[in-house]
Amino acid sequence: MSGKPVQGRMTADGDGEVVVFLVGMRVNSWWAVRSWLPVLLAMPRMIKEQARDRTRGMLGYRLLPGLRNFTVLQYWESKEKLLAYAGDQDGEHRPAWAAYNRRARAGRGGVGIWHETYVVPAGSYESVYVGMPPYGLGAARGVVPVGRRGERAAERLGG
Repeated sequence: MSGKPVQGRMTADGDGEVVVFLVGMRVNSWWAVRSWLPVLLAMPRMIKEQARDRTRGMLGYRLLPGLRNFTVLQYWESKEKLLAYAGDQDGEHRPAWAAYNRRARAGRGGVGIWHETYVVPAGSYESVYVGMPPYGLGAARGVVPVGRRGERAAERLGG
């Protein structure tokens, strides 16, 4: 985590829907480098593509590396934009997905992939950051003083 801590109690800016997308891979066999290395290398290309063109809808992301499991947490403007990116014939995702499927048939399970998508309606999430650099949804949307969105978690959740 980088950045200078922001003083005071802050919350993520914005009040609309947000889509939380988790995507990851698991190395099932370290010896199957030809199975897992291309998967590992495909994600940075997709992230760069999304970051270059903010109209695609990705608000921000965080890498969550592990010993065997590698995860990317992403925040998106809408499920429509996430699905449009996934189906874009001219983007990085489609060829990476096709290549994964070809290798998966030949690789006998050397690598696993997964994803989870959560559509979170407006008023159904809240956040607070105290003495933190912008982080998570706050890094994706920016932060504002807590008072702008409600002093208590229940207020920020629309209650």
